[in-house]
Amino acid sequence: MASRHLARSIAMQSLFEWDFNKGDAQALNKIVERNKKEFGPGLEEEYSFIDRLIKGVIENASKIDTIIAKAAPAWPIEQITAVDRAVLRLGLYELLFGSHEEVPPKVAINEAIELAKAFGGESSGKFVNGVLGTVYKEIGEPGKEYPTREELANKKKEEEQQEAGSPEE
Repeated sequence: MASRHLARSIAMQSLFEWDFNKGDAQALNKIVERNKKEFGPGLEEEYSFIDRLIKGVIENASKIDTIIAKAAPAWPIEQITAVDRAVLRLGLYELLFGSHEEVPPKVAINEAIELAKAFGGESSGKFVNGVLGTVYKEIGEPGKEYPTREELANKKKEEEQQEAGSPEE
């Protein structure tokens, strides 16, 4: 598992536990530190990334929850499962408030979908994709011009094939 993906996983699990405990702010730091030690040994270089994600979600929680309510009007926030809420909050934070240079919007969405599939229910991936996709379109699809990982891999393959097939001068 890539280190950034694991870092997001730790952040999401911490947010889930924080939400499950009714948003006890004092407990959050203890939860995050415990989860870093338990799930992220050897991942110390990503601890600041985890902390930025947690801090950003918490600081923007009311804005993020308002956006979730607008993007998923059939699902009141308290009826969304705690796992899906945590994934959506994390994904929306990265999509709307995070650095697009550090994490392009498509990556933020894809990572959230993967977390939903791994930790959520059978339809969590589709639900998260629908909510984040709706918000992404509403904000004008920033970073649409960025190639996906698959597009980058295909381009690299093509370049390598061209280099291998071209005669040396």
